[in-house]
Formats: sequence, C-alpha cells, structure tokens
Amino acid sequence: MNLFYTVRTLATVTVLAALIGCATDPNRPGITDARQPGPAVGQAVGATVGAVGGNAVGAVVGVAEGTAAAAKYPFNNTRRVIRQWRQETTSDGRVIQVPVDIEVDAYGRPLTVPKPIAK
Repeated sequence: MNLFYTVRTLATVTVLAALIGCATDPNRPGITDARQPGPAVGQAVGATVGAVGGNAVGAVVGVAEGTAAAAKYPFNNTRRVIRQWRQETTSDGRVIQVPVDIEVDAYGRPLTVPKPIAK
C-alpha cells in the first residue's frame, strides 16, 4: 500500500472519531469538558446555528406546504349523495316511502336544486 493513502485514511478516521465523540449527549462525559469556555461557547454557537437553520428550513417547508394546499383547494370536487325519504300515497290508497337523492358538495350544500314534488 501507498504510505500517503495509509496516512490519509488514519487522519480521516481520527477526525471522524473526534467529531462523533463530540456530538454526544452533553450530560454524559465525553472528550471535551462542557464547563470550560471553549466547549461551552461551541455548544452555544452550535445550538444557535441549529435553531436558526432549523427554523429557516421549517419556514421554507411551511410556505411550500401552504402553497400546495392553496393551489389544490379550487380543484376540490368532493361530492356526496344524501338520500332523504318522503311518503307518497299511491292511487290505491297505500302509503309508500320514496327515496330522494340530493348531491351535495364537501360543505353539505346542494349542487342542484331538487325537483319539486308533483302532486
């Protein structure tokens, strides 16, 4: 193997191990002492950058979701059929139930005016 390749691999593994060790729970002892000024400032800056970056990404995602919801709203064509029953008397004197179907939109408003009952 090439000596340069070996040194580069060891350096990369060392840097990754150090970064992974520093990114643990702050309540557990790790490589750095959180009571010292350097790590304390690093954690504060990291938390601030994480909060600002997270809120910025959250705002972008929120705007995109709101835009998508507003864009698809006019195309909402959810329709339902409500069946009501009315009584009619036949020519021989019997009383029967007759279904009346009314098509409504997503808010329950009739889409067509029901036909008047002919008597």
